Amino acid sequence: METDTGLAIEFKNVSRHFGEVRAVDDVSFVVRDGAFFTLLGPSGSGKTTCLRMIAGFEQPTAGRILLYGRDVTTLPAYDREVNTVFQDYALFPHMTVGDNIGYGLMVRKVPKPERARRVAEMLELVRLPGLERRKPSQLSGGQRQRVALARALINHPKVLLLDEPLGALDLKLRQQMQVELKAIQHEVGITFIFVTHDQEEALTMSDRIAVFDMGQIVQIGAPSDLYERPRTRFVAGFVGTSNILSGETAVAITGSPQPFSVRPEKIRLVAVDTAVPDGHCAVEGQLRDMVYVGMHTRYTVVLPSSEEMVVVQQNMDVTPQNGTAVPGQAVRLVWPGAANNVLEIGD
Repeated sequence: METDTGLAIEFKNVSRHFGEVRAVDDVSFVVRDGAFFTLLGPSGSGKTTCLRMIAGFEQPTAGRILLYGRDVTTLPAYDREVNTVFQDYALFPHMTVGDNIGYGLMVRKVPKPERARRVAEMLELVRLPGLERRKPSQLSGGQRQRVALARALINHPKVLLLDEPLGALDLKLRQQMQVELKAIQHEVGITFIFVTHDQEEALTMSDRIAVFDMGQIVQIGAPSDLYERPRTRFVAGFVGTSNILSGETAVAITGSPQPFSVRPEKIRLVAVDTAVPDGHCAVEGQLRDMVYVGMHTRYTVVLPSSEEMVVVQQNMDVTPQNGTAVPGQAVRLVWPGAANNVLEIGD
């Protein structure tokens, strides 16, 4: 008998080994009902293997997977109330948009009028009304992605799995789809499990994020928690850009050798004779280079220890073209002590 625990997905000490390769190694996490939960990590970190085990495309070597309290560890893919959206869309090229979206209903022998009604509802949901007679080849990449999403949602799955679904889109369209995908998830109210290696996608859309590295989860949290309070060097460097300082440099700045991270946008680049306010940290160095990126400029500063720090400053009134900073110049970096994030030793 199925029990509703309020948890959509539970991984209990799940592993997936391929010979000597530990693709997923003793992973445990939970996903609450209605959440937008992202599995984030570099290629080969185990995130896609976890998604495939939820879908039923892979079987765990060890551990258990529960779907709304029901043990689905050994169930075949067709017996799980989940659907998957793939990066390559996997649309049938010979079928119309409407037939692609309604294919699952046709297989289940849903009457044609009911199929047409539900297809029309899905087209409205994904903002493609009136395109049911077109072929996939007549659509843009973003439109094809919406069709794939509609096809996955039409059967009302309990969980929707998305395997890097925006990876094939150009930057501007990908950013637009990030906003729309989150809005659609909020509207339909079902649990989304999203896989990506793109930190911006994860931060933009997720309620919670699990960061993977070498087959294990290294940190789980809300986007702001992972960005502002990464626990390890890996998370600090993978989720955004961080300056990580330790040893003698850390001692000179904070009085402790404990490694810490500080985000580039928290730091101000000022003249060497600028006073340091109370409660702030400071270090001097030499400006190596600067890169103008439109809304902001990114500076790289070399410290006396030969370590480098990156500073990002918005171009409010001053840009590199009319500012006073030049490569080779001695500068001072100043930031609030509260911006320091202490990291675990040994990572």
